[in-house]
Amino acid sequence: MSGIVMAAEEAKRLKEMLTDCRFAVIVAHVGPDGDAVGSSVALWHILSDMGKEACVMLPDSIPATLSFLEGTEQIRVFTENREANIALLNRADLIVCLDFNDSKRTDYMQEALLAAPARKVMIDHHLYPQPFCELIISHPEISSTSLLLYKVLVQLGWRDKIEKRAASAIYMGMMTDTGNFSYNSNDPAIYTAISDLLTEGIDKDYIYTKACNTFSADRLRLCAYAIYEKMELFPGGAALISLSRKELNTYHYVKGDTEGLVNEPLAIDGIKVSAFLREETDMIKVSLRSKGDFAVNVIASEHFGGGGHKNAAGGEFFGTLEEACKKFREVISLYLDADKRGGDKR
Repeated sequence: MSGIVMAAEEAKRLKEMLTDCRFAVIVAHVGPDGDAVGSSVALWHILSDMGKEACVMLPDSIPATLSFLEGTEQIRVFTENREANIALLNRADLIVCLDFNDSKRTDYMQEALLAAPARKVMIDHHLYPQPFCELIISHPEISSTSLLLYKVLVQLGWRDKIEKRAASAIYMGMMTDTGNFSYNSNDPAIYTAISDLLTEGIDKDYIYTKACNTFSADRLRLCAYAIYEKMELFPGGAALISLSRKELNTYHYVKGDTEGLVNEPLAIDGIKVSAFLREETDMIKVSLRSKGDFAVNVIASEHFGGGGHKNAAGGEFFGTLEEACKKFREVISLYLDADKRGGDKR
């Protein structure tokens, strides 16, 4: 497995920045998922074991399903104590940005992040990284930021610093960002890394059970309702599920309860693209998944102000849930027609 993800000069700079820093703040995107949490917690373990003062600071809280991971109890949520967290950002001499390519993805903390005087490093796997960091390590072809972080650490000669806790966090990020290795997961390097991480004694079955297969009764009822009552199927191979705040509240929704719901329609024979629209307090969250060569990151970037990967992407819509659903129905027909013709939608 090639571990080369940085030019020699980049590797030298990163190693110096991590070695010389006195206080590092690790930041990931709003609505943190398994990859954001896994990569952030893994790096926190490594820096802490090196004797560095470090913290993970996220724009908002993590899903309850990820809280089993050792180290998540130390995560600081920016919105829970803005003044203290701004002070920490300003005191840091290094800020490591993981799993996001644009400062706007930190939402509530964007202004404070950009204003912080610390040197900034980006390690990410999304397309089109924005130049707000002085060192950018970007590899969209790699399936997860957690795998990219693993490769970075190996190239730095720090494989020995990845002990069980960090290895478990890296594995969780790799697993969740590929739908338990069901998409974006044909790269042999993924499985070489897993084999190596297993030598640290991680329990991959336990991690899967806790992150992907531990639910409340309300969560199961919510997902059953969403599929039975709200799933729409479109000619050509698309599916749409939408949930309003009222519907979410009926089933006592908590963050993480709809994780993976967007993937369910893809189990239907002939469905190649699935969308899930969830009403938030100030916008509609858009999640898109697909199979094969159907690229949903194009739909996310062109119509919902987002992006992602070919088979897994997301974005936002500012308007009502009904308007968002109407837009998706209009847009998806163009892409399905283009896919059928094998050409450009235009």
